[in-house]
Amino acid sequence: QLVGIARAIIGKPRLLLADEPTGNLHTSQGAQIMDLFAQLHQEGMTIIQVTHNEKNAQYGARVIKLEDGFVREDGPVDSKD
Repeated sequence: QLVGIARAIIGKPRLLLADEPTGNLHTSQGAQIMDLFAQLHQEGMTIIQVTHNEKNAQYGARVIKLEDGFVREDGPVDSKD
């Protein structure tokens, strides 16, 4: 999984799509990936992440929650508690 992430960001794309990027990683490795995503976002990269991990979702600027195929919440992270 780490190699896949490295391959995805090596060319500095403007958009990164990540499906459960920390799913099979140890907690510390997952935190490092999320910190890396935060840094890349600050450098201008748009990152769209699909996750079931509520903590990882808090790294985003915007969270869209789906439930049973419908959008249940959509807004900035600050409004999600």
